[in-house]
Parts: sequence; structure tokens; C-alpha cells
Amino acid sequence: MVEVLKRIGELRLVPVVVIEDADDSEPLAEALLAGGLPCAEVTFRTNAAAEAIKRISHFKNICLGAGTVLSIEQAKQALAAGARFIVTPGFNSKVVGYCLENDIPITPGVCNPTQIEMGLEYGLKIFKFFPAEAFGGIKTLKAISSPYRMIKFIPTGGINLNNLGDYLSLDNVFACGGSWLVKSNLISEHKFDQITALVKEAVKVVKNK
Repeated sequence: MVEVLKRIGELRLVPVVVIEDADDSEPLAEALLAGGLPCAEVTFRTNAAAEAIKRISHFKNICLGAGTVLSIEQAKQALAAGARFIVTPGFNSKVVGYCLENDIPITPGVCNPTQIEMGLEYGLKIFKFFPAEAFGGIKTLKAISSPYRMIKFIPTGGINLNNLGDYLSLDNVFACGGSWLVKSNLISEHKFDQITALVKEAVKVVKNK
């Protein structure tokens, strides 16, 4: 397993970041580190994404990736800015192919057996399960565990402190992603101490698993 994915598996948490102002990047990175979680998935949902990745990349101990990557061009922007892994919301074969051809770790989004088997054709073994709660959450992950025992998932979408432990208890859950750790309003309102507190709570759940 490539080193960056191994690290995510150790941390078991991926904060999904939507950042509007790149100037908030450094204090956000510091808040995550203060909470004990050196990881961030900066999503390409805003114009500030690439610059935010560039600034956070200066924190060398943060496992940094780009999410909501919808095209090869966005993947290139993310990698040029310093992202070390790519996450897509769905199974985009062009982006998957590009990343694998260039030895870039990628976890594409899947929500059903057909998409999982598409990924298996590419040799992938770790997928983002999205949107997790909307597509059956824990029940679905349990149901597909038998035919796809070789697969691990990073469920994202509807994960929070209340159900985090239940997800992490599943054998086929590699890590959990979530925006509740880094709520957009907390970032824009510069309430980084609250982000640190949320991260600490989540990290405590992980350590108890």
C-alpha cells in the first residue's frame, strides 16, 4: 500500500474541507494539528481550493489531498499545488486512469456493486463510499462486505460524532471522512478553537476503537 494511504488508515479520519478564503488555510492547518489530526482533504468546491492546498502543503507533516475532483485538469491543479492524494465523489474513469498512470493515490467514490467492480478492474482496493448515509450507511457496508472482502471503504456523507464509532467498528471501513470536523462556517468565522475541539473529540473516538 502506498505510504499516503497507509497513513490515512492509521489516522482513520479525513477532514473534508470547503474553504472560501485561502487566508484561512494556515490557521485551519494549525487547528487540525492542535487537535491531533494531521490530515486534510481540500475540496474543489471553491475557487480558493488550489491556493489553499498550496498553503497547507507547507505543513509537511499533514497528509494532504484534494477532494471533489471532477476532471483531469483539476487533478493536475491539485497535484501542482501540493496534494498527495485525489478523491472523487463518483467513479470518473478518466480521472482514475490518469491518476493510476501517473502513480497518484486515488480513492474514487462508489455507492453500488457495479461501481465497485469498475474499480476492481483498475486494481483499486480502497474506495470512498459516498454519500454514505443516503445510500444505506452501515447496513449497506455490512451487506456488501461478503462478496467484496478484499475492499476497504472511506464512508463520507452524513458521518458525525454520534455514528463515527459505529462506522469505525466495521471491518471493511478503512477510515471515515467528514465535514463536521471542519464546518465551513467555523472556518469563515475564524472559530479555529472550536475546530480543534471537534477534532479532539473525534480523535478520542478513534483511539477507543
